[in-house]
Amino acid sequence: MKYLFSPDKKFRTWRRLWVVLAESEMELGLPVTQEQVDELKAHQDDINYEVAEAREKLVRHDVMSHVYAYGQQCPKAEPIIHLGATSCYVGDNTDLILMTEALKIVRNKVVEVLRVLRNFADRYKDLPTLAFTHFQPAQPTTVGKRATLWMQDLLLDLDEIEYRISKMKLLGSKGTTGTQASFLELFDGDHEKVKALDRKIAEKMGFSDVYPVSGQTYSRKVDSQVLGVLCGVAQSASKFSNDIRLLQHLKEVEEPFEKNQIGSSAMAYKRNPMRSERIASLSRYVMVDSLNPCITAATQWFERTLDDSANKRISVPEAFLAVDGILNLYRNVADGLVVYPKVIRQHLERELPFMATENIMMDAVKRGADRQELHEKIRVHSMAASRVVKEEGGENDLLSRIAADPAFGVTMEELKKIVKPEKYVGRAPEQTTEFLNETVAPVLQRYQTLKDQAEEITV
Repeated sequence: MKYLFSPDKKFRTWRRLWVVLAESEMELGLPVTQEQVDELKAHQDDINYEVAEAREKLVRHDVMSHVYAYGQQCPKAEPIIHLGATSCYVGDNTDLILMTEALKIVRNKVVEVLRVLRNFADRYKDLPTLAFTHFQPAQPTTVGKRATLWMQDLLLDLDEIEYRISKMKLLGSKGTTGTQASFLELFDGDHEKVKALDRKIAEKMGFSDVYPVSGQTYSRKVDSQVLGVLCGVAQSASKFSNDIRLLQHLKEVEEPFEKNQIGSSAMAYKRNPMRSERIASLSRYVMVDSLNPCITAATQWFERTLDDSANKRISVPEAFLAVDGILNLYRNVADGLVVYPKVIRQHLERELPFMATENIMMDAVKRGADRQELHEKIRVHSMAASRVVKEEGGENDLLSRIAADPAFGVTMEELKKIVKPEKYVGRAPEQTTEFLNETVAPVLQRYQTLKDQAEEITV
């Protein structure tokens, strides 16, 4: 990703576009020779940067500086370089090419994270854990089922990424205000050849189409749509990182922590969720950064204005670089999550008696007890047990209170069978299995040839 948005990649792409322009113009009958095209191809990648940089200091124009530098290496082709084009021919087409390639990198990394989470969800699909609403203990779920919620968000992101890639087009050769007037002049008024030039450029650069109309630039709404997709990935990653940070506080699940890693400069015992915090931090940056192209798209004047240029040169690459880092971290954390089943069980056992009271009451009613009488007794016992937990810091003794109350006619042994955590997770294990097999597996199958690209994380 870093190289994709480097100057070298940009300027190499400019030269590819100049080659394609010249070659296409030759094929459509303009006075461009094969010898000139071959000369351009021969020097496509050995860019004489020192010449371009010296020229730019003189003329203060990046595109014309590189046209000049290319012409110095290709004296025969020099007269036809950039023929009929404006700066946005190389600038905007390159931006569209780089964003498309960058979206594919993001797509592939989202798939890698899904693979890791798939394994985690499958491994822990049957492990009961407290669920939370409002971060208050709620009806249990399973550790694996919770992971499917993270995966569902990423699948929604993947749909958006794939859709956006499928809709990416080139600007093509539209001229200074999008009217293609210069190319119409070159082709002596032949509209079909002007249209064919657009198609040829797109095809040679690996695109199926060009935007049918434009000003001098492609619509800046495209940048907004692309960063909207990245914003979605950032939202999903941030949600995951927040869950992990909360779970690490509960000591139920922790992010990876290396043997010699230091969690705090002052408190040697600490294991801070640094990677998850970094995901949250970078995600916040991307979400805010996604506003940049929104405002840019909204404030363009007529066929073009240059207040977009400096902004998009920063906002677009940085969004992609940040999301690339976020997904590297996401994959690293998800692949090394440490689960503590005994702590999870302990938390469940503290809360489950309260949640099991309705089942306990129904079983007693089946044996002939009075439902209304038991409801009041459970209320009283629950309040007393809650006081022990909250005011005295003791353990939840609700089951002991119920077992000691003859109105319920139940033993502690029988109560323990009633409050088995597995009985309270609903269809969580089945939902997880169905989701992994029916929803996730077909997606991963589409990308089965994708190579593992795990990145080293610097903590």
